[in-house]
Amino acid sequence: MRRDSRYTPYDGSDPLAPPVDLRDALESIGNDVMAGSSPRHALRELLRRGSKNMRGLDDLATAAHKRRREMLQRNNLDGTLDEVRKLLDRAVLEERKALARSMDDDAPFAEMQLAELPKSVAQAVQELSDYKWRSEQAREDYEKIRDLLGRELLDQRFAGMKQALENATDEDRQRIDDMLNDLNDLLDAHARGDDTDEQFREFMDNHGEFFPDNPQNVEELLDSLAQRAAAAQRLRNSLTPDQRAELDALAQNAFGSPSLMNQLDRLDNHLRMARPGEDWEGSERFRGEQGMGLGEGTSALQEIAELEQLGDQLAQQHAGAELDDIDLEALARHLGPEAAADVRTLAELEKALQQQGFLDKGPDGQWRLSPKAMRRLGEAALRDVAAGLSGRAGQRDTRKAGAMGEPTGATREWQFGDTEPWDVTRSLTNALLRDPGSVPIRLKVSDVEVAETEQRAQAAVALLVDTSFSMVIEGRWVPMKQTALALNHLVTTRFRGDHLQLIGFGKYAQTLSASELAGLDGVYEQGTNLHHALLLAGRHVRRFPNAQPVVLVVTDGQPTAHLEPDGQAEFYWPPAMRTLALTGRELDHIARLGAQVTFFRLGDDPGLARFVDSMARQVGGRVVAPDLDGLGAAVVSNYMRLRRR
Repeated sequence: MRRDSRYTPYDGSDPLAPPVDLRDALESIGNDVMAGSSPRHALRELLRRGSKNMRGLDDLATAAHKRRREMLQRNNLDGTLDEVRKLLDRAVLEERKALARSMDDDAPFAEMQLAELPKSVAQAVQELSDYKWRSEQAREDYEKIRDLLGRELLDQRFAGMKQALENATDEDRQRIDDMLNDLNDLLDAHARGDDTDEQFREFMDNHGEFFPDNPQNVEELLDSLAQRAAAAQRLRNSLTPDQRAELDALAQNAFGSPSLMNQLDRLDNHLRMARPGEDWEGSERFRGEQGMGLGEGTSALQEIAELEQLGDQLAQQHAGAELDDIDLEALARHLGPEAAADVRTLAELEKALQQQGFLDKGPDGQWRLSPKAMRRLGEAALRDVAAGLSGRAGQRDTRKAGAMGEPTGATREWQFGDTEPWDVTRSLTNALLRDPGSVPIRLKVSDVEVAETEQRAQAAVALLVDTSFSMVIEGRWVPMKQTALALNHLVTTRFRGDHLQLIGFGKYAQTLSASELAGLDGVYEQGTNLHHALLLAGRHVRRFPNAQPVVLVVTDGQPTAHLEPDGQAEFYWPPAMRTLALTGRELDHIARLGAQVTFFRLGDDPGLARFVDSMARQVGGRVVAPDLDGLGAAVVSNYMRLRRR
């Protein structure tokens, strides 16, 4: 069999790394949504934090800022001056040795001239411009100063020139001079609008070796040159006044002629006019001990500017920010290919969540968790609850035979939480159809089918959850929502004949879908209207007269509000007798319908404990006081117990 292979450049990612875990990502987003974030903001928070297997944008931005800080703390801008000073001191020393051996009558005068050189390096270099050197070594060292200055000035505008022009000949210097002349002529024509494509191509044919970026037109050429020229200007702005004066004076001796500076000044003027948006006025303070030359300093400032831009891109703070805004090439260049691979993974995660239908846009154009996402969140919540049930001392796992009735003859694909018996024939047939001729037969989870069974009883379940602001400030908001999602997923997947109604109650009560409850924001509003919630619960159980009524109440406060006949809620603190009486009366109505009532008391408020104890005794119900970690397990196990009665 022929197999075609494709080869692409290595992008720095780990080929053995596990795929993006959408399940963990969705659970993280779901928890943030249940805590009050919008789905879009929750996704941004996930990208910002990352996960245990990938760095987030915050970690990458921190690495960029750390790299920038290290460069500033390690380096300083005295490199060129120090290098010139060393060459000058060595030239003077060699010359004095030669003068000491000389029998020339002019030697004492030359010795005096060297002894009275100014302390300023630039002035000393200037005074020695016409000096007649007796030592060949001294003369070579002095010429190296002029050569060094020329290479440094060119390296500021054209990266790599310092190394490329080491030991340069007069012919090499002439080529540089010709390139600068032609470049300025090209930019002159461009500024007037007279340049042509042929003129640009001719320039690149003659001088392309000086531009390794290989610009395709004058605009790209200007972009490349202006970024480095602006960095060179920021370097100049970062110098002390004394350093600036020294280097300006030394620059006039570059290559032994002021013509180089004239050409570079002309080039800088072109670049400033063509790219005024570059940062020409900024500066950075270098505080380290490692001296840098002009070219190195310019490269460092250019790198620092790119790191600052990367930090802004990674922060994603500007309106309309997208991961596509991040320059992956610059990220890999400064922080390594692993950093770019992390951003690609984050982008894949973001796209996968949308493409696989976990996030969609509602009619109002706002992002929301899709029904598919809500099912996954409910599954995760139920899995956590199941783990809590199996780990509770003295309790048996509620997922057992006996909760279901006789087989119906139909089968379906196995789902998490199913306890129905396997249909072995169908499962093996699926495996054989998937992989014909396989010996031995290898089963996969997707092959397994279970036998459908009749449910022995139906239940009309009302889960009443307290949505007053105290649930938010006491940290009970997210556990309450996770409990509701777990119960909703259990009912809709394993007990499809049951009828579950979620009811939230604050100052008023309202029926909620699972997605509405998950996205419900905590609102500062006084009132715990259990009376209204019981009215809605009674209406729900009356719609299913043949089902076993089950009422589960999760609350952390006494009833402090009730519903008047005109539909208005009245709030009283401390709880009024009328509020307690109306709540108790509605609880009696539900009890007369045969409902099994359980209160889940959160917190240690003595007043709440007395109230729920009295209400439970009144209707023959139960009181459970779980901790937050055990709330979901307590609610689900109580539901399973009551529906089997």
